[in-house]
Amino acid sequence: MDFAGFDQQGGLQDWQTGRDRPPTSTKIVVAGGFGVGKTTFVGAVSEITPLTTEAVMTKASEALDDLASTPDKTTTTVAMDFGRITLERDLVLYVFGTPGQQRFWFMWDDLVRGAIGAIVLADTRRLADCFPALDYFEGTGLPYTVAVNQFEGTAAYTADDVREALAVPDHIPVLVIDARERYSVVQALLALVAHAMSERAA
Repeated sequence: MDFAGFDQQGGLQDWQTGRDRPPTSTKIVVAGGFGVGKTTFVGAVSEITPLTTEAVMTKASEALDDLASTPDKTTTTVAMDFGRITLERDLVLYVFGTPGQQRFWFMWDDLVRGAIGAIVLADTRRLADCFPALDYFEGTGLPYTVAVNQFEGTAAYTADDVREALAVPDHIPVLVIDARERYSVVQALLALVAHAMSERAA
């Protein structure tokens, strides 16, 4: 059992000794369809220069990658994105973004190993693209939340609308965010941490 509480400055303390605990690091995965904003999400929140594996899209990928909703996209993630954020002075999150295209899904098992949970990014213009990620995390039992990336110029839908469209269970948090805004991304990360902790407690 983890006997921990928060001190007056917001740091984690050991319940038995009252001393500050050493920093705790944990891993979170951000998944979703092609071009949904995973690289932007990681970059918006990372306190270090994010590691990306972006490759320029070529003619060879035209038949595989649907650019109808993202015509200005010229690069794609071929392995992962990586960033780091300190949420509390002793709570550090390592954030890994997965590649979105089906031909790179074989990497997911390695990327999610050791993660406490996942955020599934969704785009309301192509909600079906996030079904593989939802199915994957349901199958693995890894706690997850859904974050709708609200793109400029797209119709605004409520979290309840998206929950119903995706048939997401009531106990799974669904949020509407802007993956470009640090505050919005932090809220999504905090929601996942809280959900993962409640799932663990249950």
